[in-house]
Amino acid sequence: MSQEDFELFQQMMGDVKPLKHDTAELKKDLQITDAHLARQEAAMKLEQNDSNYLSLEHAPQIKSDDLVEFKRNGVQDGVYRKLRLGKYPIQARLDLHRKTLEQARDEIVTFLRQCMRMDIRTVLIVHGKGERSNPPALMKSYVSHWLPQIEEVQCVHSAQRFHGGTGALYVLLRKSQEQKQENRERHQKKRPH
Repeated sequence: MSQEDFELFQQMMGDVKPLKHDTAELKKDLQITDAHLARQEAAMKLEQNDSNYLSLEHAPQIKSDDLVEFKRNGVQDGVYRKLRLGKYPIQARLDLHRKTLEQARDEIVTFLRQCMRMDIRTVLIVHGKGERSNPPALMKSYVSHWLPQIEEVQCVHSAQRFHGGTGALYVLLRKSQEQKQENRERHQKKRPH
């Protein structure tokens, strides 16, 4: 740095005062307990747990037009892209309009259980945008928070406009054990011996 540059810098910084505190204090209004963390770590299995596993106490708040995206490790990018673009046929649909959070939670778990039993893999869950709810997008925030906690849910994405846009979610469920076995047998038959 030349003497001229240094003098210019000193001149520009002349009336700047150093900060007295160099640390920011973050206030937490939500207490996350060990129980919360343990619940989040252990994903809920539909056939084992009841819906009370999914908390009604808190969900990260999202906006009514925010995109929702979730992909579990191991899901192929092509599969996720096809889901995101609405290319899989919708095999079942759940509409949560005019439901309380508790009703919605119970209906989601019951609905996904039935889908797993019937080997249904691609579903649409309509939660609405929640533009008129207070706080806005309350149902959307909770549904988006619950689905990744359910082990059978492989990936989730906001729907295309023709399926409800950001007021609905595509959900891809894990293959049942029977489907996995059928696929294995089908692929073994195709292999030359």
